[in-house]
Amino acid sequence: MSEEEKKSFAELFGASAAPRSFRPGEKACGTVVRIGADAVFVDMGGKSEGYISRAELEEPDGGLTVAEGDEVSAWFVGSAGDMRFSVRMGGPDTGTSQLAAAAENRVPVAGTVTAEIKGGYEVRLAGNARAFCPYSQMDLRRREEPAAHVGERLSFLITKFSEDGRDIVLSRRAVLEEERREARERLRERLEPGMVCRGRITAVRDFGAFVEVEGVEGLIPVSEVSWGRVEDLRGRLKPGDEVEVAALKLDWDNDRLTFSLKAAAPDPFSDSRFAPGTSHQGRVTRLAPFGAFVALGDDGPEGLVHVSALAGGRRIHHPREVVRVGDELRVRVERIDPEKRRISLVPAEMAADEPAADELRRHVARSAPAAMGTLGDLLAAEMKKK
Repeated sequence: MSEEEKKSFAELFGASAAPRSFRPGEKACGTVVRIGADAVFVDMGGKSEGYISRAELEEPDGGLTVAEGDEVSAWFVGSAGDMRFSVRMGGPDTGTSQLAAAAENRVPVAGTVTAEIKGGYEVRLAGNARAFCPYSQMDLRRREEPAAHVGERLSFLITKFSEDGRDIVLSRRAVLEEERREARERLRERLEPGMVCRGRITAVRDFGAFVEVEGVEGLIPVSEVSWGRVEDLRGRLKPGDEVEVAALKLDWDNDRLTFSLKAAAPDPFSDSRFAPGTSHQGRVTRLAPFGAFVALGDDGPEGLVHVSALAGGRRIHHPREVVRVGDELRVRVERIDPEKRRISLVPAEMAADEPAADELRRHVARSAPAAMGTLGDLLAAEMKKK
């Protein structure tokens, strides 16, 4: 290597090893290299080492949320000999000037929600500073019980800082949106339609339930909750429930993610539990002129009992003459059509003598008077004659 090449290499090496420079408010990712009594030291790359106040990374019981070797994201606050970073302003050494800097550089601050007041919440920040967070800025969507936020310690962005800190307005929504954007980018790299993943129910509405998967929220339409008909969604799901869902449609550009509970469950049309010949305790979910739909078990699919099977040989105009919605009914799977996703059912009594079932149906239909009772009664009577 020539002297000129050696000189160029040395210059390049020196440039690559030069400390990084940061703008106040800039977010960076680094590795925890040392934990001290008052500070956590972080390698930000390129010979750049900064520190984060230990208090910002402590749990309420004093335990740390990070260990040496962990990666951590933080905002550059400023430099006074050493580079200071913050995961959120709010440590014991945070004063009015630090809050003003956090407002200017969009650095999150920690605060405790102390009360629900007109239009929103009162929040206490470091240094006993009082701030206000409007209802619309507390969450991605308003809670059904807004007072539940009182007592929580949360992260906020300062959207207004005036009168030397006597007028401070906050937004937690802005913090959540940024966190969701980052989580969304991470999830987008690996999630594909059909994949099954764990999630947590965040809200339940008439049209479906919202589920959070790795920090990203999507919708489970009511039609994707169960293979059967769902009449009381709030009785089936509630916020906080841990569920297993399958990714159905992923429209990242429009931020519309659709998940399915039933697609993550066994397909009843290939499930041996519902094979032809099996009997089940069912519940009538709805009636139509041609028959009654019956849900199999607590979370099974719906099948149809044709009106001719329900009639017991009588001439009836509608299944409601025999059964009502909500009635318990013991049924037998007669056949399954996987392509059309249909299950045909008959009352379980018709399985008593399977080879004669069709003949009995025809005979009952021809000869039984209307007053003889239900189909089960008619079939039992016919079997006794033999």
